[in-house]
Amino acid sequence: MRQPAAAVKATQGVYNADFDWDGFNSDWYCAHNYVSLRDDDTAIMTRVGEFFQQHLKPSTAQRRGLDVGSGANLYPAMSMLPFCEGVELREFSRSNVRWLNAQIERYDAYWDEFWDVYRALPAYQNVSNPREALRKAAKVERMSIFELPEREWDMGTMFFVAESLTYDPREFWRAVECFGRALKPGAPFAAAFMADSRGYKVDKTQFPAVAVDITDVKDCLSVVCEVIDIDLVETKKPLRRGYGGMILATGVALS
Repeated sequence: MRQPAAAVKATQGVYNADFDWDGFNSDWYCAHNYVSLRDDDTAIMTRVGEFFQQHLKPSTAQRRGLDVGSGANLYPAMSMLPFCEGVELREFSRSNVRWLNAQIERYDAYWDEFWDVYRALPAYQNVSNPREALRKAAKVERMSIFELPEREWDMGTMFFVAESLTYDPREFWRAVECFGRALKPGAPFAAAFMADSRGYKVDKTQFPAVAVDITDVKDCLSVVCEVIDIDLVETKKPLRRGYGGMILATGVALS
């Protein structure tokens, strides 16, 4: 994991608490990341859906799913709909919480093509009305990843969160551990990371990142999880400058 330049630290802060997360422009972020389905997101969703249907039967009875750091992204929560009675989205940014609540009530049409990726898999064909399913199952609560209770959830997702909330590698490591410890022993999970990210802009505001690679991610996750598969998802059309693809890890929480 690479440290940011001293000049960046001095002018923009270092730690998670140094940044204005409540000022995160959710609409701008979604418009620049999710209004059109990308090849790398398609690959990630396909792998996540396949992994979950291999490890869980499509029954929602009493299962609770966790999506932590949901941001302005619905497809991690969608991945758990065939398997969970409740999908609990934990998000720290107040602006993202408002965005999530509005979208969950009835999400925008561009999310339909994301659901179509999942619907190609057998387990997801049991969900006849994903809008209604998400509205009934999803519950948004404002919470920091560092405040998650332990051993609460039966499955979980964490997409582009731990590496994108700080410049400090120790906080990245701690965030990954908090996610893993929030899951019950044996709970399946999927976690995605921006590889080698140097930080990112949302509208006109700069936000932090820790530059991580597959080894960094596996080392962190292995403290709290059994990593079953980890891979770099590449694309011919990068989302932005300053990163090196997306890392996807799947596995189960340790006891």
